[in-house]
Amino acid sequence: MPWPYELTLGWRYTRSARAARRNGFISFISGVSMLGIALGVAALIIVLSVMNGFQKEVRDRMLSVVSHIEIFSVDGQALPDPAATLKQASAHPQVRGAATFVLAQALLARGEDMKGVVLRGIDPALEPQVTDLADAIGAQTLSGLVPGQFGIVLGRELARGLGLRVGDSVTLVAPSGQVTPAGVVPRYRQMQVVGIFDSGHYEYDVGLALIHQDDAARIFRLEGPTGVRLKLADLHEAPQVAQELSLTLTGPLAIRDWTRQNRTWFAAVQLEKRMMFIILTLIVAVAAFNLVSTLVMTVTDKRADIAILRTLGATPRSIMGIFVVQGATVGVVGTLLGTLLGLLVAFNVDVIVPAIERALGATFLPANIYLISRMPSDPQSADIAPVVVISLVLALLATLYPSWRASRINPAEALRYE
Repeated sequence: MPWPYELTLGWRYTRSARAARRNGFISFISGVSMLGIALGVAALIIVLSVMNGFQKEVRDRMLSVVSHIEIFSVDGQALPDPAATLKQASAHPQVRGAATFVLAQALLARGEDMKGVVLRGIDPALEPQVTDLADAIGAQTLSGLVPGQFGIVLGRELARGLGLRVGDSVTLVAPSGQVTPAGVVPRYRQMQVVGIFDSGHYEYDVGLALIHQDDAARIFRLEGPTGVRLKLADLHEAPQVAQELSLTLTGPLAIRDWTRQNRTWFAAVQLEKRMMFIILTLIVAVAAFNLVSTLVMTVTDKRADIAILRTLGATPRSIMGIFVVQGATVGVVGTLLGTLLGLLVAFNVDVIVPAIERALGATFLPANIYLISRMPSDPQSADIAPVVVISLVLALLATLYPSWRASRINPAEALRYE
């Protein structure tokens, strides 16, 4: 069955506009429109994929250190009944691991250097159940955290800043001091570095230290663990599970899931992603509406052809369909090329960016600023599909006015001077 002549003529006009010498300028404008759409679509896909990858990479590295849910006492002191809290929390069907911990802030000093740290007292036997960091550190290193020996495991950047290696000693200064006739004096404790970890997340590598929870309780004069950490089967269910646990756990407890610990950062990334989508969509819109000028010039050039078609019985609707097909062809081809280019770059960012960095001798992502040091990418169909649809819709809208103008041409007026 032959195609409708609107499709045939529309495709023929598209090809002739690209091939005919006398329409070279129209061909150039048409090519620029197609290239602009392709580059705009590719830029949108690449940027959104990189932002998705950045968010996923930071989230995964953060969750290698932070548990999905933390339960702790409201006053910051030891839990009233740690064993009961641990048992009740573990009974939830989503919970895959649970461990008690002690959380406090302290200072680490070596010579004239002093750093503030978040001190986490852990149970080395239970820690692998709640974080992936324990696997990265290794069971042998965690076994060095023996109660009463006051061993400590430091983040890589923290150890580097204090000039520490495994086996060195460092002074821990507890802010809650002891009262003496001379006033409140901070408590000091010599700690031995038994391990150094690298979480891949600068914020934790520079500000987190691990010790045994019994040692932490003795240093900070606590009667036991200050909280319970949970690992879930599905991290995305953390807010819902936290809500359910708040109804079932007994005692004056506070519950915090991982989405609340860095809520400001995640909200900022989402806002930036939406703004980048809007800005880059405007680039696609500019390229799409270049089709207006292309089709207007094509309509002017084809006035005689349009008049002949009208005298042969073509309806205004058919004439409009011819030029809609021509403009839509440019939009579809540009969108497809842009999608292919965007996906090609998005799936190979980890190869392309290092090559550019080596060629320019520059580092695009300093780890101390951007939390990670390599460019990640995570193309998602939920982002790519709207980009493709918006590009096609804008291209189609751009064809309506020139096509309508072509359908309004009077055959007698068009053929008067031919």
